[in-house]
Amino acid sequence: MAPISKAAHFMEAVNLCDDEYHDFGVRQIWVQFVAPALTSCVTLVKAVLKKREYGPKYTQNNFITGVRAINEFCLKSSDLEQLRKIRRRSPHEDTESFTVYLRSDVEAKSLEVWGSPEALAREKKLRKEAEIEYRERLFRNQKILREYKDFLGNTKPRSRMTSVFFKGPGKVVMFAICINGLNCFFKFLAWIYTGSASMFSEAIHSLSDTCNQGLLALGISKSVQTPDPTHPYGFSNMRYIASLISGVGIFMMGAGLSWYHGVIGLLNPQPMESLLWAYCILAGSLVSEGATLLVAINELRRSARAKGMSFYKYVMESRDPSTNVILLEDTAAVLGVTIAATCMGLTSITGNPLYDSLGSLGVGTLLGVVSAFLIYTNTEALLGRSIQPEQVQRLTELLENDPSVRAIHDVKATDLGLGKVRFKAEVDFDGRVVTRSYLEKQDFDQMLQEIQEVKTPEELEIFMLKHGENIIDTLGAEVDRLEKELKKRNPEVRHVDLEIL
Repeated sequence: MAPISKAAHFMEAVNLCDDEYHDFGVRQIWVQFVAPALTSCVTLVKAVLKKREYGPKYTQNNFITGVRAINEFCLKSSDLEQLRKIRRRSPHEDTESFTVYLRSDVEAKSLEVWGSPEALAREKKLRKEAEIEYRERLFRNQKILREYKDFLGNTKPRSRMTSVFFKGPGKVVMFAICINGLNCFFKFLAWIYTGSASMFSEAIHSLSDTCNQGLLALGISKSVQTPDPTHPYGFSNMRYIASLISGVGIFMMGAGLSWYHGVIGLLNPQPMESLLWAYCILAGSLVSEGATLLVAINELRRSARAKGMSFYKYVMESRDPSTNVILLEDTAAVLGVTIAATCMGLTSITGNPLYDSLGSLGVGTLLGVVSAFLIYTNTEALLGRSIQPEQVQRLTELLENDPSVRAIHDVKATDLGLGKVRFKAEVDFDGRVVTRSYLEKQDFDQMLQEIQEVKTPEELEIFMLKHGENIIDTLGAEVDRLEKELKKRNPEVRHVDLEIL
Protein backbone atom coordinates (compact mmCIF):
# COMPACT_ATOMS: atom_id res chain seq x y z
CA MET A 1 0.00 0.00 0.00
CA ALA A 2 2.78 2.41 0.88
CA PRO A 3 4.59 2.16 -2.50
CA ILE A 4 1.35 2.71 -4.44
CA SER A 5 0.34 5.74 -2.34
CA LYS A 6 3.81 7.29 -2.79
CA ALA A 7 3.65 6.74 -6.56
CA ALA A 8 0.21 8.39 -6.52
CA HIS A 9 1.67 11.41 -4.72
CA PHE A 10 4.39 11.60 -7.35
CA MET A 11 1.79 11.43 -10.13
CA GLU A 12 -0.22 14.21 -8.47
CA ALA A 13 2.88 16.42 -8.33
CA VAL A 14 3.56 15.76 -12.00
CA ASN A 15 -0.05 16.61 -12.95
CA LEU A 16 0.27 19.96 -11.14
CA CYS A 17 3.38 20.79 -13.16
CA ASP A 18 2.01 19.27 -16.36
CA ASP A 19 1.81 22.55 -18.27
CA GLU A 20 5.29 23.63 -17.26
CA TYR A 21 7.09 20.43 -18.25
CA HIS A 22 4.94 19.30 -21.16
CA ASP A 23 7.20 20.79 -23.82
CA PHE A 24 10.09 18.64 -22.62
CA GLY A 25 8.24 15.34 -22.70
CA VAL A 26 9.18 14.75 -19.08
CA ARG A 27 5.68 13.73 -18.07
CA GLN A 28 5.59 11.07 -20.79
CA ILE A 29 8.88 9.61 -19.57
CA TRP A 30 7.60 9.63 -15.97
CA VAL A 31 4.25 8.01 -16.75
CA GLN A 32 5.62 5.27 -19.00
CA PHE A 33 8.80 4.28 -17.20
CA VAL A 34 9.85 6.03 -13.99
CA ALA A 35 6.57 5.77 -12.02
CA PRO A 36 6.19 1.98 -12.55
CA ALA A 37 9.83 1.46 -11.64
CA LEU A 38 9.46 3.56 -8.50
CA THR A 39 6.23 1.77 -7.57
CA SER A 40 7.98 -1.59 -7.53
CA CYS A 41 11.32 -0.42 -6.12
CA VAL A 42 10.63 2.49 -3.77
CA THR A 43 10.53 0.31 -0.63
CA LEU A 44 13.76 -1.47 -1.58
CA VAL A 45 15.49 1.78 -2.53
CA LYS A 46 14.54 3.32 0.79
CA ALA A 47 16.03 0.34 2.61
CA VAL A 48 19.21 0.47 0.53
CA LEU A 49 19.72 4.20 1.12
CA LYS A 50 19.13 3.88 4.85
CA LYS A 51 21.95 1.36 5.15
CA ARG A 52 24.30 3.14 2.74
CA GLU A 53 27.75 3.87 4.18
CA TYR A 54 29.76 6.34 2.10
CA GLY A 55 33.18 4.77 2.45
CA PRO A 56 36.16 4.34 0.07
CA LYS A 57 33.84 3.25 -2.76
CA TYR A 58 32.57 6.83 -3.17
CA THR A 59 35.96 8.55 -2.79
CA GLN A 60 37.39 6.48 -5.65
CA ASN A 61 35.73 8.93 -8.04
CA ASN A 62 37.64 11.93 -6.65
CA PHE A 63 39.63 13.84 -9.24
CA ILE A 64 43.17 15.21 -9.01
CA THR A 65 45.07 17.51 -11.38
CA GLY A 66 48.30 16.48 -13.06
CA VAL A 67 50.39 18.99 -11.11
CA ARG A 68 49.10 17.74 -7.77
CA ALA A 69 49.55 14.13 -8.83
CA ILE A 70 53.21 14.75 -9.70
CA ASN A 71 53.93 16.75 -6.53
CA GLU A 72 51.96 14.72 -3.97
CA PHE A 73 52.69 11.22 -5.29
CA CYS A 74 56.22 11.78 -6.65
CA LEU A 75 55.34 10.76 -10.22
CA LYS A 76 56.59 11.84 -13.63
CA SER A 77 54.61 13.16 -16.57
CA SER A 78 55.29 9.89 -18.41
CA ASP A 79 53.64 7.96 -15.56
CA LEU A 80 50.41 9.94 -16.00
CA GLU A 81 50.23 9.24 -19.73
CA GLN A 82 49.24 5.65 -18.98
CA LEU A 83 46.27 6.65 -16.78
CA ARG A 84 42.68 7.41 -17.70
CA LYS A 85 42.19 11.07 -18.63
CA ILE A 86 38.99 12.99 -17.93
CA ARG A 87 38.10 16.42 -19.31
CA ARG A 88 36.39 18.68 -16.80
CA ARG A 89 35.05 22.22 -16.74
CA SER A 90 37.89 24.56 -15.84
CA PRO A 91 37.59 26.96 -12.88
CA HIS A 92 39.86 29.43 -14.67
CA GLU A 93 38.68 32.06 -17.13
CA ASP A 94 41.40 31.55 -19.75
CA THR A 95 40.61 27.85 -20.42
CA GLU A 96 37.29 26.14 -21.10
CA SER A 97 38.28 22.68 -19.85
CA PHE A 98 41.29 20.84 -18.46
CA THR A 99 42.46 17.27 -17.85
CA VAL A 100 42.14 15.52 -14.49
CA TYR A 101 42.81 11.98 -13.29
CA LEU A 102 41.05 9.64 -10.91
CA ARG A 103 42.77 9.81 -7.54
CA SER A 104 42.43 6.04 -7.12
CA ASP A 105 44.35 5.52 -10.40
CA VAL A 106 47.09 7.93 -9.28
CA GLU A 107 47.43 6.21 -5.90
CA ALA A 108 47.68 2.80 -7.56
CA LYS A 109 50.29 4.12 -10.00
CA SER A 110 52.37 5.60 -7.19
CA LEU A 111 52.41 2.24 -5.37
CA GLU A 112 53.41 0.57 -8.63
CA VAL A 113 56.29 3.01 -9.11
CA TRP A 114 57.57 3.12 -5.49
CA GLY A 115 56.62 -0.37 -4.33
CA SER A 116 55.10 0.51 -0.94
CA PRO A 117 53.59 3.42 1.05
CA GLU A 118 56.74 3.52 3.20
CA ALA A 119 58.98 4.03 0.16
CA LEU A 120 56.67 6.78 -1.10
CA ALA A 121 56.79 8.51 2.31
CA ARG A 122 60.61 8.37 2.30
CA GLU A 123 60.74 9.90 -1.17
CA LYS A 124 58.36 12.69 -0.10
CA LYS A 125 60.59 13.46 2.86
CA LEU A 126 63.71 13.60 0.66
CA ARG A 127 61.98 15.91 -1.83
CA LYS A 128 60.76 18.17 0.97
CA GLU A 129 64.29 18.52 2.30
CA ALA A 130 65.57 19.24 -1.22
CA GLU A 131 62.86 21.89 -1.68
CA ILE A 132 63.85 23.62 1.58
CA GLU A 133 67.50 23.62 0.53
CA TYR A 134 66.56 24.99 -2.90
CA ARG A 135 64.59 27.87 -1.36
CA GLU A 136 67.48 28.73 0.94
CA ARG A 137 69.88 28.81 -2.02
CA LEU A 138 67.40 30.89 -4.01
CA PHE A 139 67.12 33.40 -1.16
CA ARG A 140 70.91 33.68 -0.90
CA ASN A 141 71.28 34.10 -4.67
CA GLN A 142 68.58 36.78 -4.78
CA LYS A 143 70.33 38.64 -1.97
CA ILE A 144 73.67 38.46 -3.83
CA LEU A 145 71.96 39.64 -7.04
CA ARG A 146 70.43 42.64 -5.25
CA GLU A 147 73.82 43.56 -3.83
CA TYR A 148 75.37 43.22 -7.29
CA LYS A 149 72.71 45.47 -8.82
CA ASP A 150 73.14 48.03 -6.05
CA PHE A 151 76.88 48.07 -6.72
CA LEU A 152 76.79 48.29 -10.52
CA GLY A 153 73.38 49.90 -10.91
CA ASN A 154 70.20 48.25 -12.04
CA THR A 155 69.95 48.89 -15.79
CA LYS A 156 66.87 46.79 -16.35
CA PRO A 157 64.07 48.99 -17.73
CA ARG A 158 60.97 49.29 -15.57
CA SER A 159 58.55 50.67 -18.10
CA ARG A 160 55.40 49.93 -16.12
CA MET A 161 56.70 51.56 -12.97
CA THR A 162 57.94 54.69 -14.71
CA SER A 163 54.91 55.06 -17.01
CA VAL A 164 52.56 55.63 -14.04
CA PHE A 165 54.43 58.89 -13.29
CA PHE A 166 53.68 60.38 -16.72
CA LYS A 167 49.90 60.38 -16.42
CA GLY A 168 47.10 60.66 -13.89
CA PRO A 169 47.91 60.84 -10.17
CA GLY A 170 51.55 59.91 -10.76
CA LYS A 171 52.11 63.00 -12.91
CA VAL A 172 50.44 65.22 -10.29
CA VAL A 173 52.63 63.78 -7.53
CA MET A 174 55.89 64.22 -9.46
CA PHE A 175 54.97 67.80 -10.38
CA ALA A 176 54.20 68.55 -6.72
CA ILE A 177 57.51 67.02 -5.55
CA CYS A 178 59.50 69.31 -7.86
CA ILE A 179 57.57 72.46 -6.89
CA ASN A 180 57.58 71.81 -3.14
CA GLY A 181 61.24 70.84 -3.16
CA LEU A 182 62.18 74.23 -4.65
CA ASN A 183 59.81 76.07 -2.31
CA CYS A 184 61.30 74.29 0.70
CA PHE A 185 64.83 75.30 -0.29
CA PHE A 186 64.01 79.01 -0.77
CA LYS A 187 61.81 79.22 2.35
CA PHE A 188 64.61 77.87 4.52
CA LEU A 189 66.95 80.50 3.03
CA ALA A 190 64.39 83.20 3.86
CA TRP A 191 63.97 81.89 7.42
CA ILE A 192 67.75 81.87 7.98
CA TYR A 193 67.94 85.46 6.69
CA THR A 194 64.90 86.88 8.56
CA GLY A 195 64.42 84.61 11.59
CA SER A 196 60.64 84.77 11.07
CA ALA A 197 58.60 82.12 12.93
CA SER A 198 55.94 82.19 10.21
CA MET A 199 58.60 81.65 7.56
CA PHE A 200 60.01 78.73 9.57
CA SER A 201 56.53 77.20 9.68
CA GLU A 202 56.18 77.61 5.93
CA ALA A 203 59.60 76.03 5.35
CA ILE A 204 58.66 73.06 7.57
CA HIS A 205 55.32 72.91 5.76
CA SER A 206 57.05 72.62 2.37
CA LEU A 207 59.54 70.07 3.73
CA SER A 208 56.76 67.86 5.10
CA ASP A 209 54.87 68.20 1.82
CA THR A 210 57.93 67.11 -0.17
CA CYS A 211 58.59 64.10 2.08
CA ASN A 212 54.94 63.06 2.04
CA GLN A 213 54.73 63.34 -1.73
CA GLY A 214 57.82 61.14 -2.02
CA LEU A 215 55.93 58.63 0.11
CA LEU A 216 52.92 58.94 -2.22
CA ALA A 217 55.16 58.25 -5.22
CA LEU A 218 56.37 55.08 -3.49
CA GLY A 219 52.77 54.04 -2.83
CA ILE A 220 51.81 54.60 -6.48
CA SER A 221 54.75 52.53 -7.74
CA LYS A 222 53.87 49.69 -5.35
CA SER A 223 50.15 49.77 -6.17
CA VAL A 224 50.70 48.75 -9.81
CA GLN A 225 52.65 45.60 -8.93
CA THR A 226 51.25 42.35 -10.28
CA PRO A 227 49.30 40.23 -7.75
CA ASP A 228 51.19 37.24 -6.37
CA PRO A 229 50.17 34.14 -4.33
CA THR A 230 50.79 36.05 -1.08
CA HIS A 231 48.66 39.02 -2.20
CA PRO A 232 46.05 37.55 -4.60
CA TYR A 233 44.03 40.78 -4.80
CA GLY A 234 47.05 42.91 -5.67
CA PHE A 235 48.62 45.95 -4.02
CA SER A 236 46.13 48.69 -4.93
CA ASN A 237 45.60 49.58 -1.25
CA MET A 238 49.21 50.78 -1.08
CA ARG A 239 47.97 54.19 -2.24
CA TYR A 240 45.64 54.44 0.74
CA ILE A 241 48.37 53.23 3.11
CA ALA A 242 50.84 55.81 1.74
CA SER A 243 48.22 58.56 2.03
CA LEU A 244 47.41 57.53 5.60
CA ILE A 245 51.09 57.64 6.59
CA SER A 246 51.33 60.97 4.78
CA GLY A 247 48.48 62.34 6.91
CA VAL A 248 50.24 61.21 10.08
CA GLY A 249 53.48 62.78 8.80
CA ILE A 250 51.78 66.11 8.16
CA PHE A 251 50.40 66.10 11.69
CA MET A 252 53.64 65.11 13.42
CA MET A 253 56.15 67.00 11.29
CA GLY A 254 54.20 69.94 9.89
CA ALA A 255 51.61 70.79 12.54
CA GLY A 256 53.76 69.72 15.49
CA LEU A 257 56.85 71.75 14.56
CA SER A 258 54.77 74.78 13.58
CA TRP A 259 52.97 74.77 16.93
CA TYR A 260 56.23 74.28 18.76
CA HIS A 261 57.96 77.16 16.98
CA GLY A 262 54.90 79.39 17.42
CA VAL A 263 54.76 78.76 21.16
CA ILE A 264 58.50 79.41 21.50
CA GLY A 265 58.00 82.71 19.61
CA LEU A 266 55.21 83.74 21.98
CA LEU A 267 57.30 82.92 25.04
CA ASN A 268 60.55 84.42 23.73
CA PRO A 269 59.78 86.96 20.98
CA GLN A 270 62.79 87.90 18.86
CA PRO A 271 63.21 90.94 16.58
CA MET A 272 63.26 90.19 12.84
CA GLU A 273 65.42 91.42 10.00
CA SER A 274 64.14 92.94 6.76
CA LEU A 275 61.20 90.94 5.37
CA LEU A 276 61.57 92.03 1.72
CA TRP A 277 63.15 88.77 0.56
CA ALA A 278 60.64 86.80 2.60
CA TYR A 279 57.77 88.55 0.82
CA CYS A 280 59.32 87.81 -2.58
CA ILE A 281 59.76 84.11 -1.75
CA LEU A 282 56.21 83.88 -0.39
CA ALA A 283 54.88 85.45 -3.59
CA GLY A 284 56.79 82.94 -5.71
CA SER A 285 55.58 80.12 -3.46
CA LEU A 286 51.99 81.32 -3.83
CA VAL A 287 52.24 81.16 -7.63
CA SER A 288 53.93 77.73 -7.71
CA GLU A 289 51.63 76.17 -5.11
CA GLY A 290 48.65 77.62 -6.95
CA ALA A 291 49.85 76.00 -10.19
CA THR A 292 50.18 72.61 -8.47
CA LEU A 293 46.73 73.08 -6.94
CA LEU A 294 45.22 73.70 -10.39
CA VAL A 295 46.88 70.53 -11.77
CA ALA A 296 45.43 68.49 -8.89
CA ILE A 297 41.95 70.02 -9.32
CA ASN A 298 41.92 69.29 -13.06
CA GLU A 299 42.98 65.66 -12.48
CA LEU A 300 40.30 65.14 -9.83
CA ARG A 301 37.62 66.70 -12.02
CA ARG A 302 38.58 64.43 -14.90
CA SER A 303 38.50 61.33 -12.67
CA ALA A 304 35.20 62.35 -11.03
CA ARG A 305 33.63 62.89 -14.46
CA ALA A 306 34.81 59.44 -15.59
CA LYS A 307 33.19 57.87 -12.50
CA GLY A 308 29.97 59.85 -12.93
CA MET A 309 30.39 61.56 -9.53
CA SER A 310 30.45 65.14 -8.38
CA PHE A 311 33.82 66.73 -7.59
CA TYR A 312 32.91 67.23 -3.93
CA LYS A 313 31.72 63.65 -3.42
CA TYR A 314 34.77 62.25 -5.21
CA VAL A 315 37.12 64.19 -2.90
CA MET A 316 35.17 63.44 0.30
CA GLU A 317 35.16 59.70 -0.37
CA SER A 318 38.89 59.73 -1.21
CA ARG A 319 38.46 57.79 -4.45
CA ASP A 320 41.89 58.96 -5.63
CA PRO A 321 43.95 59.13 -2.41
CA SER A 322 47.23 60.32 -3.93
CA THR A 323 45.74 63.27 -5.81
CA ASN A 324 43.55 64.02 -2.78
CA VAL A 325 46.64 64.50 -0.65
CA ILE A 326 48.15 66.87 -3.23
CA LEU A 327 44.89 68.83 -3.41
CA LEU A 328 44.64 69.27 0.35
CA GLU A 329 48.33 69.93 0.87
CA ASP A 330 48.42 72.62 -1.81
CA THR A 331 45.16 74.16 -0.58
CA ALA A 332 46.73 74.32 2.87
CA ALA A 333 49.93 75.69 1.29
CA VAL A 334 48.10 78.54 -0.46
CA LEU A 335 46.17 79.38 2.70
CA GLY A 336 49.34 79.00 4.77
CA VAL A 337 51.26 81.42 2.56
CA THR A 338 48.39 83.90 2.92
CA ILE A 339 48.38 83.52 6.71
CA ALA A 340 52.17 83.82 6.94
CA ALA A 341 52.29 86.90 4.67
CA THR A 342 49.45 88.58 6.62
CA CYS A 343 51.07 87.97 10.01
CA MET A 344 54.51 89.02 8.77
CA GLY A 345 52.94 92.19 7.37
CA LEU A 346 51.32 92.98 10.70
CA THR A 347 54.65 92.41 12.42
CA SER A 348 56.50 94.72 10.02
CA ILE A 349 53.81 97.45 10.42
CA THR A 350 53.45 97.27 14.20
CA GLY A 351 56.93 96.02 15.08
CA ASN A 352 55.33 93.39 17.35
CA PRO A 353 56.80 89.86 16.70
CA LEU A 354 53.83 88.21 18.44
CA TYR A 355 51.79 88.46 15.23
CA ASP A 356 54.45 86.39 13.47
CA SER A 357 54.24 83.71 16.19
CA LEU A 358 50.45 83.68 15.87
CA GLY A 359 50.92 83.10 12.13
CA SER A 360 53.04 80.04 12.93
CA LEU A 361 50.28 78.70 15.18
CA GLY A 362 47.70 79.38 12.45
CA VAL A 363 49.69 77.42 9.86
CA GLY A 364 50.11 74.55 12.36
CA THR A 365 46.36 74.47 13.03
CA LEU A 366 45.65 74.41 9.28
CA LEU A 367 48.01 71.46 8.81
CA GLY A 368 46.38 69.68 11.76
CA VAL A 369 42.94 69.94 10.12
CA VAL A 370 44.29 68.64 6.78
CA SER A 371 46.07 65.70 8.45
CA ALA A 372 42.93 64.76 10.44
CA PHE A 373 40.86 64.68 7.24
CA LEU A 374 43.45 62.52 5.42
CA ILE A 375 43.72 60.08 8.33
CA TYR A 376 39.92 59.72 8.56
CA THR A 377 39.18 59.25 4.84
CA ASN A 378 42.02 56.80 4.19
CA THR A 379 41.19 54.77 7.29
CA GLU A 380 37.62 54.47 6.02
CA ALA A 381 38.88 53.26 2.65
CA LEU A 382 41.23 50.68 4.18
CA LEU A 383 38.46 49.27 6.36
CA GLY A 384 36.61 48.19 3.20
CA ARG A 385 34.11 50.60 1.68
CA SER A 386 31.11 49.68 -0.41
CA ILE A 387 30.70 51.01 -3.93
CA GLN A 388 27.92 53.41 -4.87
CA PRO A 389 24.34 52.14 -4.21
CA GLU A 390 23.50 52.74 -7.87
CA GLN A 391 26.32 50.41 -8.94
CA VAL A 392 25.22 47.76 -6.45
CA GLN A 393 21.66 48.01 -7.76
CA ARG A 394 22.85 47.60 -11.35
CA LEU A 395 24.83 44.47 -10.50
CA THR A 396 21.94 43.08 -8.46
CA GLU A 397 19.42 43.63 -11.26
CA LEU A 398 21.71 41.90 -13.75
CA LEU A 399 21.65 38.76 -11.62
CA GLU A 400 17.96 38.91 -10.71
CA ASN A 401 16.92 39.29 -14.35
CA ASP A 402 18.64 36.02 -15.29
CA PRO A 403 16.11 33.14 -15.75
CA SER A 404 18.19 30.68 -13.71
CA VAL A 405 18.21 32.90 -10.58
CA ARG A 406 15.31 32.88 -8.13
CA ALA A 407 16.76 35.41 -5.70
CA ILE A 408 20.03 36.80 -4.40
CA HIS A 409 20.98 37.50 -0.79
CA ASP A 410 23.81 38.98 1.27
CA VAL A 411 25.20 41.18 -1.52
CA LYS A 412 28.57 42.81 -0.79
CA ALA A 413 30.42 44.99 -3.32
CA THR A 414 33.72 46.33 -1.97
CA ASP A 415 35.97 48.96 -3.51
CA LEU A 416 39.52 47.56 -3.69
CA GLY A 417 41.03 50.83 -4.92
CA LEU A 418 42.25 51.92 -8.36
CA GLY A 419 38.77 51.38 -9.78
CA LYS A 420 38.70 47.67 -8.87
CA VAL A 421 35.63 46.11 -7.28
CA ARG A 422 35.07 42.80 -5.52
CA PHE A 423 31.50 41.47 -5.74
CA LYS A 424 30.06 38.74 -3.52
CA ALA A 425 26.51 37.38 -3.31
CA GLU A 426 24.59 34.28 -2.29
CA VAL A 427 22.47 33.07 -5.19
CA ASP A 428 19.32 30.95 -4.99
CA PHE A 429 19.22 29.11 -8.32
CA ASP A 430 16.01 27.77 -9.91
CA GLY A 431 16.67 24.04 -10.08
CA ARG A 432 14.01 23.58 -12.78
CA VAL A 433 15.72 26.01 -15.15
CA VAL A 434 19.12 24.43 -14.49
CA THR A 435 17.70 20.94 -15.09
CA ARG A 436 15.98 22.16 -18.23
CA SER A 437 19.28 23.59 -19.45
CA TYR A 438 20.81 20.15 -18.97
CA LEU A 439 17.91 18.29 -20.64
CA GLU A 440 18.09 20.51 -23.74
CA LYS A 441 21.50 19.01 -24.49
CA GLN A 442 20.44 15.37 -24.01
CA ASP A 443 19.19 12.73 -26.40
CA PHE A 444 15.70 11.81 -25.16
CA ASP A 445 15.63 8.51 -27.04
CA GLN A 446 18.81 7.44 -25.32
CA MET A 447 17.44 8.52 -21.94
CA LEU A 448 14.26 6.52 -22.55
CA GLN A 449 16.35 3.49 -23.38
CA GLU A 450 18.39 3.91 -20.19
CA ILE A 451 15.21 4.18 -18.12
CA GLN A 452 13.77 1.03 -19.73
CA GLU A 453 16.89 -0.85 -18.69
CA VAL A 454 16.40 0.08 -15.02
CA LYS A 455 15.22 -3.10 -13.26
CA THR A 456 16.83 -3.00 -9.82
CA PRO A 457 17.43 -0.36 -7.12
CA GLU A 458 21.15 -0.50 -7.86
CA GLU A 459 20.57 0.29 -11.55
CA LEU A 460 18.20 3.13 -10.58
CA GLU A 461 20.86 4.53 -8.26
CA ILE A 462 23.49 4.41 -11.03
CA PHE A 463 21.11 6.20 -13.42
CA MET A 464 20.32 8.95 -10.92
CA LEU A 465 23.95 9.43 -9.88
CA LYS A 466 25.06 9.77 -13.51
CA HIS A 467 22.56 12.48 -14.38
CA GLY A 468 22.77 14.11 -10.95
CA GLU A 469 26.49 14.65 -11.37
CA ASN A 470 25.94 16.11 -14.82
CA ILE A 471 23.27 18.50 -13.47
CA ILE A 472 25.72 19.69 -10.80
CA ASP A 473 28.26 20.36 -13.57
CA THR A 474 25.57 22.32 -15.41
CA LEU A 475 24.98 24.38 -12.27
CA GLY A 476 28.71 25.12 -12.06
CA ALA A 477 28.67 26.22 -15.69
CA GLU A 478 25.77 28.57 -14.88
CA VAL A 479 27.82 30.14 -12.08
CA ASP A 480 30.76 30.64 -14.47
CA ARG A 481 28.45 32.20 -17.06
CA LEU A 482 27.02 34.69 -14.57
CA GLU A 483 30.48 35.65 -13.30
CA LYS A 484 31.74 36.30 -16.84
CA GLU A 485 28.60 38.30 -17.66
CA LEU A 486 29.09 40.51 -14.58
CA LYS A 487 32.71 41.21 -15.51
CA LYS A 488 31.90 41.81 -19.16
CA ARG A 489 29.17 44.38 -18.50
CA ASN A 490 31.02 45.97 -15.57
CA PRO A 491 34.76 46.14 -16.31
CA GLU A 492 35.51 47.57 -12.87
CA VAL A 493 34.41 44.27 -11.28
CA ARG A 494 37.61 42.19 -11.10
CA HIS A 495 36.69 39.52 -8.53
CA VAL A 496 33.29 37.79 -8.34
CA ASP A 497 32.32 35.27 -5.64
CA LEU A 498 28.88 33.70 -6.15
CA GLU A 499 27.84 31.27 -3.42
CA ILE A 500 25.07 28.77 -4.16
CA LEU A 501 22.25 28.59 -1.61
